Amino acid sequence: MADKKGTVTVRQTRSGLGRKKDQQGTLIGLGLGKLNRTRTLEDTPAVRGMIDKVKHLVVVVDQV
Repeated sequence: MADKKGTVTVRQTRSGLGRKKDQQGTLIGLGLGKLNRTRTLEDTPAVRGMIDKVKHLVVVVDQV
């Protein structure tokens, strides 16, 4: 697929329950919110910052 250029795939591995509201909101902003949910997102500085904010709850599966 030619349209995969500049994307990052993120999977939620830990729950957002009991976390700060801003971390829960960041998970929702990434399109996550349930365990093992996976999203492919455009690789931008904003998305990278969101991933960094919840790096203890998610894992980067694929980076193209």
